Amino acid sequence: MSAAIFTNGSILALDEGNSTPEAVGIEGERIAAVGRLCEVRAALPGATEIDLAGRTLVPAFIDPHGHFPDSALVKLLRADLASPPRGECRSLSDVFDRLRAKISETPRGEWVMGAALDETALAEGRMPTRDELDALSRDHPIWVIHTSGHCGVANSMALARYGVTEETLDPAGGRYLRDASSRLTGGIEGLSAMGEMGDTHFLIDRANFRRCFAAAREEYLAHGVTLAQNSWAAMPLLELFADVAADGDPDIDLVLLPVAEIEPEFSEIGLGRTWPENRHITLGPRKLLTDGSFLMRTAYLTEPYYTGAPGEAPDTGLPYTSREALFAEVKKLHDMGFQIHTHCNGDAASDIYLDAIEAALNANPRDDHRHTIIHGQVMRQDQLFRCAELGVTVSFFPAHVWFWGDKHYEEILGPERSQNISPTGWAERAGVRFTIHNDAAVTPTRPLQLIHTTVNRKTLSGRTLGAHQRICALSALRAHTINAAWQVFQEHERGSLEPGKLADLVMLDRNPLSTPDGIDGICVVETWRRGTCVYKAQTEEIGERA
Repeated sequence: MSAAIFTNGSILALDEGNSTPEAVGIEGERIAAVGRLCEVRAALPGATEIDLAGRTLVPAFIDPHGHFPDSALVKLLRADLASPPRGECRSLSDVFDRLRAKISETPRGEWVMGAALDETALAEGRMPTRDELDALSRDHPIWVIHTSGHCGVANSMALARYGVTEETLDPAGGRYLRDASSRLTGGIEGLSAMGEMGDTHFLIDRANFRRCFAAAREEYLAHGVTLAQNSWAAMPLLELFADVAADGDPDIDLVLLPVAEIEPEFSEIGLGRTWPENRHITLGPRKLLTDGSFLMRTAYLTEPYYTGAPGEAPDTGLPYTSREALFAEVKKLHDMGFQIHTHCNGDAASDIYLDAIEAALNANPRDDHRHTIIHGQVMRQDQLFRCAELGVTVSFFPAHVWFWGDKHYEEILGPERSQNISPTGWAERAGVRFTIHNDAAVTPTRPLQLIHTTVNRKTLSGRTLGAHQRICALSALRAHTINAAWQVFQEHERGSLEPGKLADLVMLDRNPLSTPDGIDGICVVETWRRGTCVYKAQTEEIGERA
């Protein structure tokens, strides 16, 4: 369709003035006109008119932080060990049943991998052990990775394949778990210890990568996301993406974040070949890690976790890097001119990162760098004011409120600190421009549920967690559209409905601003990418969600 006009519904432009125009006209890949219907008709004579029929038009959603196409890898290639509400595993027995099914279809000697396991949702409240995995099979290396992506459990054959023995020392920022007799339990924590087994590309060949790419693309488009992200791309994964990029338009746009450790070599010699010229799959910020996950208590805190094992010393988590090493990495990337996205779950991790940014800026001032804290789960008010001063932005993870808010309240952070996880209210009042994300496949790519949680801050049990951190539906929409575009320097191309920008649009069956307490029940009716409808819901799907 070369030219079309959308009208007769609510239109949220999410531009600087949050305008609500009467019509939006598109021509080719771009938005051509926005405003009164008569003006848009005059700008696009003869254009096809699309009747919104009272529905709502918004800019397409943008993923500010995720791991495309991990969600499809879990569903298509691995044993899916997710628990309700994301899956069906309620106990270790369920986990073992799914692993047995995967083993039965896997030739002897080949890897069996389980993913998305959350021990906090299991009846036993723990991860499986090496011995339990050995009981399933000693003829297959078995690797079960946690839903956070920051830890896992291996059986004896997998440990042997990976070269981990009883004599192997813990690497900096990681550990191989042991029992009371110092024997390996199979548990591995931290990306430095997991190595390649913690990366998206582990066990993935080109054919399977393409198959998962296509499946993840359809999932994202069905939920209104036209710009996805892979925020931890090591060299083997970059190679896989480069193969797809060489084919042209992959029917979804992507931003890839190369891991910091491959610089400066990657910028100097690339992949050993030129990165394919492709405007749809582009390289973005460089990525760093400072700590781990709250679910495994490796997020690095200034105050101890709320509950711990009886008789053990108070635990504040695990830094993944030393202060000196982080300062050096931040300075290197900053001086090279890169934007930096850094995983900081705990407030102690955010402290070190902000210190490193300040030191880099003092040595080499740079305007509008947009260095970013990823997750910022328990950032303090003083840290957010500091972000505003330093020009640092944040991408929060409010999905934790819904999925694990009750665990935070009861066990991880306690009744007081849990009120301030993903403190979007504080950030807004401090003047920090921020985004919100699902971190797929940690939680599924569901923009409307994420926006709903950010606005309402309800846990799975219905508890309100941090009412003072709520933001309005308009602010939450902006966090997943124009702010998400801005956070990766694409605000001039997408994120709002303005002339000249890409015609990436989403039609919703209801207006989120009119039903802030029911945003999670709103349905994506259509997704348009670059002027073409790429997803259309079936009538019954809309009815089921209405």
